[in-house]
Amino acid sequence: MPKEIFDLDQFVQASERAEYCIIKRLKKKVKLKLRTPKTLYTLKVEPTAAEEIIKKLSCEIREV
Repeated sequence: MPKEIFDLDQFVQASERAEYCIIKRLKKKVKLKLRTPKTLYTLKVEPTAAEEIIKKLSCEIREV
């Protein structure tokens, strides 16, 4: 079941139990999607903030 997360710290904590993170770069936003065994978590951020968040993640990174 998909859920959208708006809190950055909550997203980073979810990455600890995630299998992988999908990064989808759009024109004005970057979508980060964490796949856990039960849930798909989504976070939408600005392109400038996305690189800092990606460095904090502790799972496999997949660029789309």
